[in-house]
Amino acid sequence: MDSIYVTSTVVMKLNLHQLSEQSGVPARTIRYYIQLGLLAAPEGSKRGASYGTSHLADALRIRQWQETGLSLDAIAGLLQARHDPPVAPARPGAVEVRSHLIIADGLELVVAPERARLTQAQLRSLFRTVQQAYAALATDRTHPQGDPS
Repeated sequence: MDSIYVTSTVVMKLNLHQLSEQSGVPARTIRYYIQLGLLAAPEGSKRGASYGTSHLADALRIRQWQETGLSLDAIAGLLQARHDPPVAPARPGAVEVRSHLIIADGLELVVAPERARLTQAQLRSLFRTVQQAYAALATDRTHPQGDPS
């Protein structure tokens, strides 16, 4: 005799007020999180908008992380990492694209964009920071401490 297994899934549909009550996050803050992309938009719109289990879990997670002192930017990074597919480790024979950013003659920054998981703005910021650090080192080299020149 064959066995039949029945599974049931409870689908939770909450309105904004219910989500706010259950998560402990004010409705206005939930709207702000949606605007920032920290929470997914609800199903439907206006009075018919509904929130599910994933909304509640994410709102609780964000609240918990904020209570530990994380900034919204850091939280956004953590949430993004959850949704990004894992990057396979590099293996011999693999072909990967690299960006070579020239800092100065003889000095370059090599970045594997898909592995670094940096946005273009973050990559530009990193490049500027490395350039500034190199410029400071070059200045120190030409004017060592104690040298009056």
